[in-house]
Amino acid sequence: MLCLSFTPLLALVLGASLGAAFPHDALKKSCSLSKYQFLVPHELKAVQKMKEQFEDIMLLSDRKCNTRLFHRKWNTAELSVPDRVMLVEAELDLATAMLGLPTAPGFAETRQRPLTFLTQAREDLRGCMAMEAPSHQPSGKLRHWLQKLQTAKKTETVGCLEATTILHLFQVLNDLRCTALREQCT
Repeated sequence: MLCLSFTPLLALVLGASLGAAFPHDALKKSCSLSKYQFLVPHELKAVQKMKEQFEDIMLLSDRKCNTRLFHRKWNTAELSVPDRVMLVEAELDLATAMLGLPTAPGFAETRQRPLTFLTQAREDLRGCMAMEAPSHQPSGKLRHWLQKLQTAKKTETVGCLEATTILHLFQVLNDLRCTALREQCT
């Protein structure tokens, strides 16, 4: 008799505790990129330090790179919000891949903070893309740029892609900020 009355009580307690552990709104994650509207100064300084150190390394190397991947005839603000998210996600994919490459120990340490920051931003963007526009088709402008990116990945050297990406990281960060603002920006 004690077992019969104890079982419903146990089920009630377990149900309540599981309900608290997994709130009903857990599946309804919100897409908030607001933390990227105003980038934290120490993150910007870390990117600037990495870029300067990379430029010093480039002066010592003989890297020739003619890719114009980040030279576009259009501004990010001209794109729809879903297009901006797709653009920045592709830029962040490239940036994290390039910053994740093996490098000299001193430079590897310098690029760790920007890599961590950009990886988190990419994951946040992926979450937004999955929620807000999972089947969005890119505009002609963006589709052309994405094709240009794929071609560059196949035809350019890794060193060239790395240089282009690192030298244009502030453009990527500005595109991220523009996407987070969700309105026209410059």
